Amino acid sequence: MASSLPEDHYPRMVREFGWKVPRHFNMAQVCAARWAQGTAAAGRVAIIEHVDQGPARIHSYAQLQQAADRVSHMLKRCGVKPGDRVALVLPQRFETAAAYIGILQMGAVAMPLSILFGPEALSYRLIDSAAVAAVVDEQSVENLLAVRQQCPALTTLVGIGAAASACDLLWPEGAGRTPSRPWPPHKTLATDPAVLIYTSGTTGPPKGALIPHQALIGNLTGFICSQNWFGFDPSQPTPHESDAVFWSPADWAWTGGLMDALLPTLYFGRPIVAWAGRFSPDLAFELMQQHRVSHTFLFPTALKAMMKAHPRPRERYRIDLQAIMSAGEAVGDAVFTYCRDQLGVVVNEMFGQTEINYIVGNCAMNDRRHCGVGWPAKPGSMGKGYPGHWVDVIDENGHPVPDGVPGDVALHRTNQHGQIDPIFFLGYWHQPEATAHKYTGDWCRTGDLAVRDADGYLWYQGRADDVFKSAGYRIGPSEIENCLVKHPAVANAAVVPKPDPERGALVKAYVVLAPGHTASEALIADLQAHVRSLLAPYEYPKEIEFIDALPMTTTGKVQRRVLRLQEQERARQR
Repeated sequence: MASSLPEDHYPRMVREFGWKVPRHFNMAQVCAARWAQGTAAAGRVAIIEHVDQGPARIHSYAQLQQAADRVSHMLKRCGVKPGDRVALVLPQRFETAAAYIGILQMGAVAMPLSILFGPEALSYRLIDSAAVAAVVDEQSVENLLAVRQQCPALTTLVGIGAAASACDLLWPEGAGRTPSRPWPPHKTLATDPAVLIYTSGTTGPPKGALIPHQALIGNLTGFICSQNWFGFDPSQPTPHESDAVFWSPADWAWTGGLMDALLPTLYFGRPIVAWAGRFSPDLAFELMQQHRVSHTFLFPTALKAMMKAHPRPRERYRIDLQAIMSAGEAVGDAVFTYCRDQLGVVVNEMFGQTEINYIVGNCAMNDRRHCGVGWPAKPGSMGKGYPGHWVDVIDENGHPVPDGVPGDVALHRTNQHGQIDPIFFLGYWHQPEATAHKYTGDWCRTGDLAVRDADGYLWYQGRADDVFKSAGYRIGPSEIENCLVKHPAVANAAVVPKPDPERGALVKAYVVLAPGHTASEALIADLQAHVRSLLAPYEYPKEIEFIDALPMTTTGKVQRRVLRLQEQERARQR
């Protein structure tokens, strides 16, 4: 009798994979120009702008390229040159995509900044990068104006819509709707800088990671694997058609939104849904239903909220999902089971970071047999190094550790065949010492801890800074948080050490309650008993504090560092 388990093609995929990186390569030209210049492809839908009321706004690849061309000409007239940094302080919208393409195709460096940044966060990045121009809309213009005088290099503000009157230049009139003067392609090297993205600052001051054009090529194996071949037929060596529609709430100002969503979707000539509003579980399901979203990237935090709000979503919504990629935090088996049983998709957990994105993950292909691609997902595992990337768990000296021993997840400069891996960042902006500190020999260290099992799967243990000891026991917060979320009263949780003179630290949990539940001493006791029943006795939280919302980065990661520092400050004041 044939096995019903999905086949593991991972060894063959790694063995047969090789990088093909051209000497000259430009992200914009492969994401927009090549589609817009093709007679058949020019009319394809590129951006679907979701609106609360009324029909969505639809934009083709031809319109995207026309808008980008206008942006390039406008920036050139303002004196922007190849290599100059241009900031984008924009939400998900058509103009954001056009701005990226317009900046990149002229050889300038796009510097995305979140609309959630306040004046201090904006000024730090604008001054540090010496950005010469910024594109803003009504959501960001006020904060940009507040800091403009502090940024001597910032000579030009481009305003979209209602922001135009307060800026130097109006977003090009008619962009994307009428023919424009084509922009002559700028011949960039694959190793030329394309994007300057600042790290989220979870472990210290943000650093600008300079990303080359070729990093998009390095991302593609992870994207196509984590998205279960993105609607293409894996049996075809040169697939031509896909019905994929992509959406993610991930901000296009961050690696997850830009390199894991917007650019790879455009690279494959498919539509991506843009939504500039606030995330909610209801909105997520309604949006995916309306636009028949087939592929998505959802943070564990978002999936937890969807799980709690709609335990049986198919009773209310039509779900057309073929793939879910998740990253940023450990998914945990509760969310994994929900995605598999209720959404009909085996979630592909992924791991990466701003500097070296999309290096570890899964390609479950929904646990179905496919021609020569995919490998089974283990619930709770972050997966294996994607084909093309040599990933291992190393010690402080750069040596791989034995199976089951925690170590630092690291990426080698070459793949297993000795080819240079194109996914690497060029370095931290004007911080050579920090760049050098990122490496141990040819290994680029992530600062994230994991263990490797006998099958080569990696299991996330948390940031090195998040792991602590209590009474001599090593505590990783992820496992405890995952356990707490399984309780019906818990929407989300974060575990940190609370200083203790006897044990060194106590395990403390900050808990966000699910709707319909109220904080009480009885609930605390119930949660503690719940964890004790599932984990080791030393892992249960000795103290639980209820909180309205956990401190989060704008990328959707829990800022345990904020809570840890809060506990340290409280201890000093006692």
